[in-house]
Amino acid sequence: MGLAIVNGLLTSILLETIILIRQMNFKKAINTALGMSFISMIGMEVTMNIADLFLTGGAILTWWVIPIMLIIGFYTPLPYNYWRLKKYNMSCH
Repeated sequence: MGLAIVNGLLTSILLETIILIRQMNFKKAINTALGMSFISMIGMEVTMNIADLFLTGGAILTWWVIPIMLIIGFYTPLPYNYWRLKKYNMSCH
């Protein structure tokens, strides 16, 4: 599960950096990618892995668990992201 969390975070940061590098220099792009709700990414990855563990009894990725994990992973960071948008009155990008 730890490996899945690390891979998810690194993939997310890499993809965000690639998208942002078209609009800004590399240093600013990587800093923005790291600052774009890193907490929500961790929360999403952890809850997706907990859902997998709870539904399959172990870290066993099966076809029927994937849609459930994706839905749980999508909805988990929404409260944090909403709070962040309200507190700072700005989006992350």
